[in-house]
Amino acid sequence: MQLQGKEIVVTGATDGIGRIAARELAKAGASVTIVGRNAEKGDRVTREIKAAAGHDRVGFVLADLSSQKSVRAAADALARKLGKIDVLLNNAGAMFSKREVSDDGIERTFALNHLGYFLLTSLLLDKLKATGKARIVNVASRAHEGANLDLANLQNAKSYSGWRAYQQSKLANIYFTYELARRLEGTQVTATCLHPGFVATRFGDNNTGLARTMIGLGKATLALSEEEGAKTSIYLAGSPEVEGITGQYFDKCKPIRSSAVSYDGAVAAALWSASEKLVGLA
Repeated sequence: MQLQGKEIVVTGATDGIGRIAARELAKAGASVTIVGRNAEKGDRVTREIKAAAGHDRVGFVLADLSSQKSVRAAADALARKLGKIDVLLNNAGAMFSKREVSDDGIERTFALNHLGYFLLTSLLLDKLKATGKARIVNVASRAHEGANLDLANLQNAKSYSGWRAYQQSKLANIYFTYELARRLEGTQVTATCLHPGFVATRFGDNNTGLARTMIGLGKATLALSEEEGAKTSIYLAGSPEVEGITGQYFDKCKPIRSSAVSYDGAVAAALWSASEKLVGLA
């Protein structure tokens, strides 16, 4: 995989599989800009990636992707800083065991995991289209299996389960990818999504009590390494084998079927419309 001359943006890249993906893509020759919400970690990881890659074409943009104001500032910074964007890897995400709301008053899981992808991608779409053969890669999860979206209750205001909210946000990632691919027909920009596996990262560490204990136990006994978990993200971002492939869901670097409900185009279109309204694009 030779990526010299490519400009790649990776969100949620100060930890976990995002950090590994950014490092490996930079090692393959790409210029990489990482996006994260902690300036100190961002600076440290930027230096680590530069050292591993053997070049200085690694940058950092500070953003809390659950905040629409912050997403807009990040998109503006990226658009001004980068002459083009060859790959946007939407990776940032979290699960919240207790219901919280973002700065915009939106349930935080939905705000970060779905609307963060949706708004950042929307704001950078002109830059991606101008690049030509650009790729949008969305990290989803097999956690979406068994979930359904209640379009009248997208923010789980009636009742809340952290796991259910996470499942629904990952299903939303897949709906978003498929609808985005449809809307990008006739352009050279592709949109794919993926299941990274259950990975031993800091995922879930923001929680307390039983939720943190159960996630921690699973990571200790069942989880993949961060390097294994990042492989499909790296593959979709950089491999020539997937050039031109769009609207598909991948696991272990292979296209697979997502859940049956995820192919409902009417729900995908309705989610898109609701998302536009929630982020002020409609």
